[in-house]
Amino acid sequence: MLASSDFASASWELVVRVDHPNDDEQKDVTLRVSGDLHVGGVMLKLVEQINIAQDWSDFALWWEQKHCWLLKTHWTLDKCGVQADAKLLFTPQHKMLRLRLPNAKMVRLRVSFSAVVFKAVSDICKTLNIRRSEELSLLKPSSDFFKKKKKKDKNNKEPIIEDILNLESSPTISGSPVSPGLYSKTMTPTYDPINGTPASSTMTWFTDSPLTEQNCSILAFSQPCQSPEALAEMFQPRSLVDKAKLNAGWLDSSRSLMEQGIQEDEQLLLRFKYYTFFDLNPKYHISKLSSSAEIQDFTNESEVDEVEAALSNLEVTLEGGKADDILEDITDIPKLADNLKLFRPKKLILKAFKQYWFVFKDTSIAYFKNKELEQGEPIEKLNLRGCEVVPDVNVAGRKYGIKLLIPVADGMNEVYLRCEHENQYARWMAACILASKGKTMADSSYQPEVLNILSFLRMKNRNSASQVASSLESMDMNPECFVSPRCAKKHKSKQLAARILEAHQNVAQMPLVEAKLRFIQAWQSLPEFGLTYYLVRFKGSKKDDILGVSYNRLIRIDAATGIPITTWRFTNMKQWNVNWEIRQVAIEFDQNVSIAFTCLSADCKVVHEYIGGYIFLSTRSKDQNETLDEDLFHKLTGGQD
Repeated sequence: MLASSDFASASWELVVRVDHPNDDEQKDVTLRVSGDLHVGGVMLKLVEQINIAQDWSDFALWWEQKHCWLLKTHWTLDKCGVQADAKLLFTPQHKMLRLRLPNAKMVRLRVSFSAVVFKAVSDICKTLNIRRSEELSLLKPSSDFFKKKKKKDKNNKEPIIEDILNLESSPTISGSPVSPGLYSKTMTPTYDPINGTPASSTMTWFTDSPLTEQNCSILAFSQPCQSPEALAEMFQPRSLVDKAKLNAGWLDSSRSLMEQGIQEDEQLLLRFKYYTFFDLNPKYHISKLSSSAEIQDFTNESEVDEVEAALSNLEVTLEGGKADDILEDITDIPKLADNLKLFRPKKLILKAFKQYWFVFKDTSIAYFKNKELEQGEPIEKLNLRGCEVVPDVNVAGRKYGIKLLIPVADGMNEVYLRCEHENQYARWMAACILASKGKTMADSSYQPEVLNILSFLRMKNRNSASQVASSLESMDMNPECFVSPRCAKKHKSKQLAARILEAHQNVAQMPLVEAKLRFIQAWQSLPEFGLTYYLVRFKGSKKDDILGVSYNRLIRIDAATGIPITTWRFTNMKQWNVNWEIRQVAIEFDQNVSIAFTCLSADCKVVHEYIGGYIFLSTRSKDQNETLDEDLFHKLTGGQD
């Protein structure tokens, strides 16, 4: 029999491998420890036995068998479950990583391998001065991403040397007072008034950052157009299945890089993961560009704060004067009424539009045979709350159409509306967009939405044929660098060049920030904008389908034809969960609609995180003062592995 004191004094040998910073080889260190020794005590014993004078504050213990960090230094070895057979590594938490940015530029910087990816991306974005880090994440490229490049390298006698911006001396250590990167809550950086990038004076604040010696604007600008040869080497997905394979590489935001098998100096892609951009507006530059003449144009815009206007009206009324009629009756919801043409697609029927009298009120559209019957029962009433609104416009052909995909219990009802002219189209399109979000035309965003649509249409309608003709002769351009291979095969090079130059003339006179926003606006108007694809097998189905995940909906798509089958809106979602044993995602919607599927092209955790991530981003508001509820993010996206 042994006394309790004997158990307390029982000790055993623990072998720990140490990453020596100045030595390429790892060395084993043997310690005599006991189960009641805490992790911090083990680290202290290690440092004393190594006996090298240096800063060990970034080092931590990594447990290889369990694939986890021992970061709770107050826990004892018994509580952690560490025994004599444990393989521990004493290694720095911050290691070098190569990141390919969205503009194709490669940077090399020190990143935390122990923090969860959500936090690591936040620190990376602070270093690179990228706003809204929650919209980005890290993507591990698939083998197909490098396939063509590797094949090419074998035929080259000389190795390919890539230009890499090395930020090795700028560690992204969270909360470090030494190297805050290009971000500080107590400082407001100045930005270039033309392109919105950090001005050179900003660099003087952070003299310890390598970006003070290098031109950081290289991170904000798009790289020059690649040559056709370079583009041919890049992997370009040809189908939805190819795109689904690429999306399998998103890292788990709730786990660290080390836990996901990422190696030091490995290449990852820093990409926008969620296509719901917060505060994408040039006016966010106002506080940073108060001395800029361009800002004066923004501040002079006639935007009226509703609360102030209402108080002003009340004050004038009490004084017996005539109130401003801007908000004369904020309870009166406006309506639209006009002749439009309607078409409902059916099999074996040609696309023939028929004219009706339409009335848009609240978030619904009702249509009648003619105007005189408006007070009676409508032929049909369409509730647009939660619907998809897709532009169907050809400005050159004077075609102004609106495609509505209205959710029903068993799928989507497809309806086409045709307007007579651009003004009518802008009003009805803006009303449909707001109604899909549950808003009416009384909302303050209605008129700005109308103006944005009109501005976009007129930009496309500018006549610049004469300028294009003269520019074609003097400009050396490869159209294949600007369009997809499929488009390049359909049209001749001169035809493509003329169309590209014509589009360029429409934005040539704009400030760079406005031109970029117009480009993003055109991108967002595309039907497939913001869709991330995964190959799945729905419960009860005998074939594979593509699941498209967007900021507001899920779409089931036929993998062979690419045609949408069913759409489910997040606004109609009641709950979702994951069966981690069979790796199945189950989602329940309103009207007793439920779906379940298994992921074939990626782990189900990736899709689960996408759904939770979009719901998390929808909770952001401008009064949050740019602080995020990280705990809420992990509650919505974390798994139960």
